[in-house]
Amino acid sequence: MSRQSQDPKGRRGHFSNGFSLLELIIVIVIISVLLVLAISRLLALQVDAERVAMQTVLGTLRSSIGMKVAESIVRSKVADLPTYAGSNPMNLLAETPHNYLGEFDGVDPASLPDGNWYFDKRTETLVYLVRNKGFFTGGLPNPPRARFKVILVYSDKNGNGVFDQGIDDIQGLRLSAVEAYSWSRY
Repeated sequence: MSRQSQDPKGRRGHFSNGFSLLELIIVIVIISVLLVLAISRLLALQVDAERVAMQTVLGTLRSSIGMKVAESIVRSKVADLPTYAGSNPMNLLAETPHNYLGEFDGVDPASLPDGNWYFDKRTETLVYLVRNKGFFTGGLPNPPRARFKVILVYSDKNGNGVFDQGIDDIQGLRLSAVEAYSWSRY
């Protein structure tokens, strides 16, 4: 129901029926633009959160590998380090991440849920299955994933590209990406 409005001088004016159609369209457009901006920012935050979570796990694993190397040096067991090459670095942790699925022997990665880690015994690689696929490049496709491997670091004195016990000097262990990868923000 509408009523007549009065201006400050007490004169009667025109009838007011609420918002005009143009005003309503402008409000809807403004709200739509704000929603699009909020959703895109939320998506960027989700991608950043996944990237940071992945890198945090990698940092923890690299620290545990460094502690294993230090322990081997202190105990004069550096010669044992080659046994860790190709091993599952999750076994070095006191507690595995909640999104670690375990060890598999040649599993189809498409059958596993995204956003999780697993160790592939066949390839001796630790694999992360990417959740935000559109923001990840490199690694392996279908599904997008990053793979990491524990490798022995040594000085190749005879230049044959293979570690030779007693000839080459052991320098440590490293968790390295098998294929290059990168994350984009948007």
